[in-house]
Order: sequence, then C-alpha cells, then structure tokens
Amino acid sequence: MKKYGVNELRQMFLDFMESKGHLVMKSFSLVPQGDKSLLLINAGMAPLKPYFTGAEIPPRTRVSTCQKCIRTGDIENVGKTARHGTFFEMLGNFSFGDYFKKEAIHWSWEFLTEVVGLDANRLYPSVYLEDDEAFDIWNKEIGIPADRIFRFGKEDNFWEHGAGPCGPCSEIYYDRGEKYGCGKPGCTVGCDCDRYMEVWNNVFTQFENDGNGNYTTLKQKNIDTGMGLERLAVVVQDVDSIFDVDTICALRNLVCEISGKEYEKNYNDDVSIRLITDHIRSATFMISDGIMPTNEGRGYVLRRLIRRAARHGRLLGIEGTFLAKLSEEVINGSKAGYPELEEKKEFIFKVLTNEENQFNKTIDQGLRILGEMEDEMKAAGEKTLSGENAFKLYDTYGFPMDLTKEILEEKGYDIDEAGFQKCMEEQRNKARSAREVTNYMGADATVYDDIDVNVTTEFVGYDHLTFDSKVTVLTTETEIVNSLMEGQKGTVFTEQTPFYATMGGQVGDTGVIETANGKFVVEDTIKLRGGKFGHVGHMESGMISTGETVSLKVDEAARRDTEKNHSATHLLQKALKTVLGSHVEQKGSLVTPDRLRFDFAHFQAMTADEIAQVEALVNKEIQAGLEVRTDVMDVEEAKKSGAMALFGEKYDQKVRVVSMGDFSKELCGGTHVANTGNIMLFKIVSESGIAAGVRRIEALTGNGVLEYYKKQEELLHEAAKALKANPAEIVEKIGHLQGEVKALSSENESLKSKLAQGALGDVMDKVVEVKGVKLLAAKVDGVDMNGLRDLGDQLKGKLGEGVVLLAAVNGEKVNLLAMATDAAQKAGAHAGNLIKAVAAIVGGGGGGRPNMAQAGGKNPAKAQEAVDAAAGILEGQIK
Repeated sequence: MKKYGVNELRQMFLDFMESKGHLVMKSFSLVPQGDKSLLLINAGMAPLKPYFTGAEIPPRTRVSTCQKCIRTGDIENVGKTARHGTFFEMLGNFSFGDYFKKEAIHWSWEFLTEVVGLDANRLYPSVYLEDDEAFDIWNKEIGIPADRIFRFGKEDNFWEHGAGPCGPCSEIYYDRGEKYGCGKPGCTVGCDCDRYMEVWNNVFTQFENDGNGNYTTLKQKNIDTGMGLERLAVVVQDVDSIFDVDTICALRNLVCEISGKEYEKNYNDDVSIRLITDHIRSATFMISDGIMPTNEGRGYVLRRLIRRAARHGRLLGIEGTFLAKLSEEVINGSKAGYPELEEKKEFIFKVLTNEENQFNKTIDQGLRILGEMEDEMKAAGEKTLSGENAFKLYDTYGFPMDLTKEILEEKGYDIDEAGFQKCMEEQRNKARSAREVTNYMGADATVYDDIDVNVTTEFVGYDHLTFDSKVTVLTTETEIVNSLMEGQKGTVFTEQTPFYATMGGQVGDTGVIETANGKFVVEDTIKLRGGKFGHVGHMESGMISTGETVSLKVDEAARRDTEKNHSATHLLQKALKTVLGSHVEQKGSLVTPDRLRFDFAHFQAMTADEIAQVEALVNKEIQAGLEVRTDVMDVEEAKKSGAMALFGEKYDQKVRVVSMGDFSKELCGGTHVANTGNIMLFKIVSESGIAAGVRRIEALTGNGVLEYYKKQEELLHEAAKALKANPAEIVEKIGHLQGEVKALSSENESLKSKLAQGALGDVMDKVVEVKGVKLLAAKVDGVDMNGLRDLGDQLKGKLGEGVVLLAAVNGEKVNLLAMATDAAQKAGAHAGNLIKAVAAIVGGGGGGRPNMAQAGGKNPAKAQEAVDAAAGILEGQIK
C-alpha cells in the first residue's frame, strides 16, 4: 500500500466524491455563520445545518467538503497523550434527501479499499443494534462475514444532539496490527487500546427527535459522513499517532530543532513538544479566519491556545518569540488545501508575535504578584495558596493554574484546588446564564422560520431607488398574515426590491411602500436565510395584502449619504494599508447615512501624524474624482485580479468587485457613489482601541463634515465667551488661568499641610517601642488621603526607622495609612497586613505592600480604637 501524504489524501477524497456527483465546496470558516450554539466549527456538518433542516436550499443535493475543525473539550489532555489534539480536518460527503445508506456504505468501502488501497481483511464495520438495513448492506452486498460486523448500542452508534434530526451510524475500523494492541485476550473492535482505529463514520439521518425521546421518520433522509483526515493518514502511513504523519511530523521536528530537544527522550519534553505542535496549528487557522485573541468567546480560546504554546516554549528553554516561525511551517504544510493561509501570512505572524510579547510581560507580572502572595503566606505561616488567589492570578493576570502550581511546588507550597474549581464554576455559571437559548439551528426561533423556504427576493437597488413589485409574504411580529392594517407593526416581503438589506456593515435602507389604499413605513431592511429581504416597519395608513402590487420607494437622501460613507471606507482601508502597512485588515465596519465606523487590525494607537496622513490621502483621492466601477466576476478570478477580500467572509461564486480608479479594489456587495468626487470631504473624528490588536476609526463625509466644523466653530465661540476673550486670544487666556490655578493650588497645599500638622500637634511623644521596633500610631481630623501621605512621609523621616500608622476622620469616612521602613520590615513588620487588621475595626478593608498600604472605613467612632489596636497587631508580626 502506498503511503500517501496528508495533502494527497485530501485531494483523493474530494476527487473521488466529485466523481460520484458531489459538488466539492471549500472549507467554511471556523467562525460559525448565524449559529449561536457554537463558538467554533467542530464538525464537517456544522456549517451545513441549514441544508439538513431544510431552512435553506443547498447548492446541490450532494456536497463534499474537507472542513477545518477545532474541538477544545479535551484541551487538558493535549500533549499528555499522543491521541489528543484541538485542530483537525474532517473529510465529509453529504446527501440532502438524495442517496441514502446503500450508496454511502458502498462508496466508503470503495474509497478505502480501491482508491486508498487499505487491506479489506483489516477493515471492520460496526452498525447500530437495530439497524438491520445497514447490516444487510455490509453482509449481503459488500460481502463482509456476519462475525466481522459489530452491533453497538445507542452510546456508540446513534448520532443525536438534543432535539432535531438524528439517526443510526455505521463506523469503519481498521486493524493496525498487534504492535498497537494491548495484548489482552479478546482484544477486538471497541477495545480502548490503539489497535482498532475508527476511520470512517456514516451517519444516517432518518429520524426527528422531539426532545423527549419520541422519534418520527423524516420526509427527507440525509447522509452525513465524516472521516478525520489526520486519522486516515495515521493508518495509511502506518505511524504511531497524528504527531507522526508527514505534515505534522515536519512541524514537530521544527519544535525540536528550535528548542534543541529530542522527541521521545523525556516525557515532560514530549508533552510540551506535542502541545506546541497542536496548538500552533489551531492558532494559525483561527487567525486566518479573522479571530483575534481576546478575553471572551472564541477570542479567548485562541488566546488560551497561544499562551499555552508560549508557556510550553519557555518550559523547553526556548528564548524569545518563536510561534511565527512555527506558523510558517503550518502554512507551508497546509496552503495546498487552504490558500487563505498564504494570503494572510504576514498578518498571522504579527498577531502571534504581538500576543506572545504580551504574554511574556504577563508572565513576568504574574510572577511578581505570585511573589507578593508568597510573602503574605510566609508572614501568615500558611503553606497553601487560597483558591481565590489562584483564580485571581488566572482570571486577572492570565496566569495558568498549572504554572502557578508548578512554581509553588518547587518552593514547598500547594494550592487549594477545590477552592479554585469553585471560583471557576461560579464564572462558568455566569457565562452559562449569559448564553442565549437557541434552537437546533443555533439561531433564535422567529416568525421568519415559518416562511416557505422557496420564497426569495431579487435585489434591484443597484440601478433603481423606486420599483413596483408583488407582495409575497406579510408577517406581524409573531405570525404570518394575509394583510397588515393601519397601526400594525410587521414585515413585508416582495418579489423584487430596491431596498438594500443590512449587510457587510452597510445599514438597511429606509423609505415607504405604497399601495393603492395604504402606506407602510420601512424602518429597516433585513436579509434572511435563502435570500429573502424583509422590509420591517409599521402600517401608517390603510392596509396592504399578500399578492398586491406595491410601489417601493427608498429614502434617496439617506441612501446617497450612506453611499458616500461606504465608498469612503474603501478609500480609508487602502489609505491605512499605505500609511501603516499591509498587515492592516478590516475587522468590521458600520456605514450609516450620518457617519462611518471602521475597525481594523493594528497593534498600537495611531499617532496624530499617521491620522493626518491617512485623512490627507483619502481627501486627495476624493479630489481626484476617480470613477467608481463595479464588475461582476467569478470569486477566484476576482481574487486573482488583486481585489481585497474580507477576513472570514463567505462569498458566493459570483461576486461584485468595486474599483475606485487604480487606488482601491475590493469585493463588495454594497452600494457606492458613481465618482469619488461625490463624497466631497472626509474627516476622521476619533481613533481608539476596542480590543487587543483592534483599532476603531470614526469619520464623517460630505455635509457631515461641514456640520462638524459648524459645531466646532460654535464651541469655540462659546469657550471664548466664557473666557471673556475673542477666539484668537483663547490659548493665551487659558495659559494665564493655568498659571493662576497652579499658584493657588500650591498655596492651598501648603496651608493644608500646616493644618494637618497643627491638627496632629507634637506627636513624637506618642512613639512606643514594640519588641524593639518604634511605632507611631495617631489619629487626625480633616486630612485627605494626599495630605495623609505627605504627613506619613514627614513622620517617617522624623522617626528614622519604624512603623507609622495614621487614621484621619473626614465626616463619615476614615482614611488609614501605614508605612514600614526597611529595618522594621526585616523585623517582620508588614504595612499591608497591619492595615488590613486595623481597617476591619472601622468597618473597612484594604491592604497593600509590606512598605506602604492604605485603606478606608465607614465607622469614624472607632478610629481611636483602631489606632490603639496597632501595637498589639504589630507585636504579632515581629519575630
């Protein structure tokens, strides 16, 4: 048998399925589209759910894909074993009411034995206990003896996911030989050892589960088959595990080379080598689909994967950043199947390196905080880090629990893991309750789900702003109706529409729909599954009925302003790439009649000079009056022509390419001005950060800019009036005022300081000795925290060496301050722990470092008692 490589096997499978009449579709993005039940695509069928449920009509009734998938359920075991991973590719062939069990089983057998050349005698099928139909196909048609067909129960051979379509499965196992077995008598298919590996799974979706265990037979029976590409490669190449197949092995070897470690020499090193190898694959593919490292959702999954890989790099002794170099190997090994990896190469490297640098700082910061926690444990004579502190390190500082544990173990401490898990559980519950309840499709159930799947809308709004068309469906907010009456809210669907539906960041059109005897006000236009455009709004007068011909009129002024803003975002994106670099990627946009918002990947705040350059470049292209041209072409042809495509965006086969002279060329379904000159003017009003590595620009165009300057002018005149000056003198006048404020403030501080000392009187006679350490504890009135700190510094200076504790009463509040000199700390004094205990007496809390700490309290009546208690607390600290 020939030992085909991963890339060859992928192509062989897709070519085979194409020969059986399947439409081969490219892998969908790892980001689920319109499915809130999933964070990341975790199976080949996940992106195809709408076709399985009949919510959308598939492009063909036979489809085949090689889908990139991520599963993180077993993340804790990745590296520890050779069989766990988070990223994998799933080969799949799907039938939507077309062929069924007979073809699916025959083709899986034909592919494995005839195309790939696996030994038929080493293949063992399994079927669901009650599925005699599948058993007979394997037995009577393929000719597998009955004793080589295994019947398994629901646990193994019945696929279901709560309510919704489900059905029995038939899996195919391959006997890898005794060398992979456990050697126990009776070891056979279903054994936990690595000898019998499941390579193919045919799911026969023939039932509907109502959620209560009641099954009905589906009208449209479907086939969903999946086969892990890496697993198939393990069998074909006859290697130990997925880490030994050609492409992954090359990556694993590079990890070894960078770290100077040898594989299979030391278990702990192997764990790190495998973990880095797996996680960098996931991270590379996630970033190529536009996912950025953040602190929630899928962004958090990515951040966790990158940080785990970076940390294991440290454990292997790798110095500096190294993930981008590994990512390059991932791209080289997989770009044949996923050209988007090569396209986004520079961007992927930038994100990885940026996150790695941030994590290195985090690790150092976490080590510092952990050091302080160790000091506190030492001072309190404790040997166990509390679950709350371990969780704080994990949650606030991104410090992994296993790292905390490892460092503490080296120093003879342990962790309250149960307490940590409790904190984790609380967080999970919060996240769980925040998650949306969804139906099987992962979308919120709405009245629109009941509309016939064949209803669709033709958009004519590129060329028309008014159009007559026929009403196909009407709905209120809860049901489909035949007519809408005056005062009712609802949605109108027509055969054609000039109204643009919210897509690609451009907001939906507003306007009116008029009939012979009614007027419907359109407040928003939305796009729904299956290409339906819904005009959402209310019936202002009269009525509207299904089947009627109506006149649809878009609000022209709003549309024209939106178009100016949309065309400006294209110029802006090109200008940003020109000024900041090619790594700039659009992360989202919002285009309304009033303004535009543009989010983009960039790793630091823009300077005033960069903002000015970008603004000037956009205005230059507006003044140039570039023609805006739209061409409809094939998606691959469009990309080859140099048109910019958006990250993670799902494009149809035919796409619109919008060109603005030779300056900008993008794939875009939105509406635009005919000439950049129509935009008139462009002004950036703000630039800010909205997430790690993502910046946001807000800008205005056309009349919006004139309106903005008018408001600025009004503000300037208001300010001049308040300063009793004319606008030209404002800066000078402000300078004078600042000087006056500074002088008064300085005078005020000096008076406050005199008052504070006066309120305290001569306190040096209050100094007591506690086990040889001097303590000055005193109460003052009417001094704020700043004054208290100044006072503390002065008294510490007078004291020389020792501890100062001050309590200041301000109305209903108490401010507390503690300071300990170096010699006092050496003797055991700890300002943070002292203040914690003292603050409790005045009904407050706080803490801080060993040398300085501050706190607040709500019970002024007990301020003197708190001061008096200081000596006793300090005595307990001193060795």
